[in-house]
Amino acid sequence: MAIHGSLFQAHQENTSQDPFSLQNKKMLKIQMGYGPVWAKTGSMVAYQGDIRFENTGSGGFGKIVKKAMTGEGVDMMQCTGTGELFVADRAGEVQIIYLENDMVSVNGNNVLAFSSSIEWDIHRVQARGAAMTGGLYNVSLRGTGYVAITTEGEPVALDVASAPTFGDAQAVVLWTAGVSMDVKVDTGGIKSMLRGGTGELLQMSFGGQGYVLVQPSESVLQGGAQAGGTPSGGGGGLGGLFGG
Repeated sequence: MAIHGSLFQAHQENTSQDPFSLQNKKMLKIQMGYGPVWAKTGSMVAYQGDIRFENTGSGGFGKIVKKAMTGEGVDMMQCTGTGELFVADRAGEVQIIYLENDMVSVNGNNVLAFSSSIEWDIHRVQARGAAMTGGLYNVSLRGTGYVAITTEGEPVALDVASAPTFGDAQAVVLWTAGVSMDVKVDTGGIKSMLRGGTGELLQMSFGGQGYVLVQPSESVLQGGAQAGGTPSGGGGGLGGLFGG
């Protein structure tokens, strides 16, 4: 008896010993020998070794209150032990970055995993136009260590210092420290409004120094587009307004 074909050879586990590495475009491999990590609750798809998982929910009472008030946040589980952990989230494409005493502002829905050395919190985005939406909130990841996020499709990283930069709030995944964000209203003119509008009424405007990461899908319903007073799971704020 034998099994023929290249399935098992073509999809063997990668041999990387890096703390965070790509098993493939849609699966993250974590080496647990470097210490505990945080991963999105329910994101474990497989592991080898002795790994334990503790569901921390929104990460403490303070974050629970902020999540209830803003609708933003992410449920994380603490992963400890030895071996190799594989995580994924709805077949989204995994992107890995390494922060060295730096910070990124991320849509909570796109956070997949990060080193235990990374501090995270829900923060209010400073934007002049945020008052019209009741306030904008995002998840900040700060410190030194690995961060893995997911995107729907391959993203583009836009250098905001090179030109005026704008993004659909349902497509913006994250921006780096040094980037400022504002809200731009674009009616498309009176003729466009009479025909029902463009569907691009509210846009995120970026300036400063750094990068904005945008995915090729308007599927982001929570995160930097989230406004206070709309804590439902269906999203709110700019995301809700864009979705109609």
